[in-house]
Amino acid sequence: MIRLKQLSMHYTLGGSRIDILREVDVDIAAGERVAIAGPSGTGKTSLLLLLAGLERPASGSVVFDGRPLEALDRDQLADLRRDHMGIIFQSFHLVPSLTALDNAALPLEIAGRRDARERARALLDKVGLGARLDHYPGQLSGGEQQRVAIARALVHEPKLVLADEPTGNLDDRTGAAIGELLLHLNAESSTTLVLVTHDMAFARRCDRVLQLTGGRLTDMNPAREPAHAQPA
Repeated sequence: MIRLKQLSMHYTLGGSRIDILREVDVDIAAGERVAIAGPSGTGKTSLLLLLAGLERPASGSVVFDGRPLEALDRDQLADLRRDHMGIIFQSFHLVPSLTALDNAALPLEIAGRRDARERARALLDKVGLGARLDHYPGQLSGGEQQRVAIARALVHEPKLVLADEPTGNLDDRTGAAIGELLLHLNAESSTTLVLVTHDMAFARRCDRVLQLTGGRLTDMNPAREPAHAQPA
């Protein structure tokens, strides 16, 4: 599903070069659940943005489902994300002027799907928000907003879900419930999941944990067989 080949990324701060990734090689199988862990500031979110085609590497390649992302233009990348990726952000990124139902239906509405609201309604019901469809983000708790964000990410049945600290802005109890929900829905759909988290207990529930430090990705459990992997 995903292949990182000699992937490097850096930025310059105060005249000094800071390496985010250094010639990283990683394969992620279809249906696999992979957590990316590491200290704050090591570039975990930057790696997720590279996987989504929202950032460009300094060198190397990100190959998604056989397609090198660096070969695609901005419109092609936008189409790829719309059709095949779901992204969950730490800060929810819901549209404040849209209801929970409208937010969850947005990817399908953009794609011109006539069943957008029907599918969004069914998924919101599945995440426990069937009674909150007409509420706006400002009327929802943090946990409820993240449930809407998860529904929005999954409503179009993407091949890949990218989650950036999905429990990071929530209290421990709510975060645990959201993490459980995300893993449960992922198991139901067998979607590939790449999860950035600082919560090691959450990370260890994935098939693999990759530790990002010093620009290198280290597999923390290389002998473990992916529980959800399918042939790529």
